[in-house]
Amino acid sequence: MARCNLVLMSALVVLAGHAAHASDGAYPSDPASLATGEELAQIHCATCHAVGRDDESAQPGAPAFRDLSKLYPLESLEEPLAEGIVTGHENMPEVAFEANDIDAFLGYLTLIQSR
Repeated sequence: MARCNLVLMSALVVLAGHAAHASDGAYPSDPASLATGEELAQIHCATCHAVGRDDESAQPGAPAFRDLSKLYPLESLEEPLAEGIVTGHENMPEVAFEANDIDAFLGYLTLIQSR
């Protein structure tokens, strides 16, 4: 799992270089968008990752979403979410979101970040 996280982090660091194409990080914060973002996290990610403010990841080594901004800028997820995040381990499905869903998902991630 450590190798998988390293592969994911490496890919995101490279993609962070493409941040000029990303938004300014101002994601929707209205209740409907946040609910959509949380629902997307639950549906696509909660099998392995902690997707809330105080839950534990079901898969050892899977980073908690509330800590992602400590690892890299959340904006760096925009392009991989649009194109489909792919990692070095076979159990993570490739997931691609529509533009509105990306904004809602990243709005939710922004909301839950631990400080």
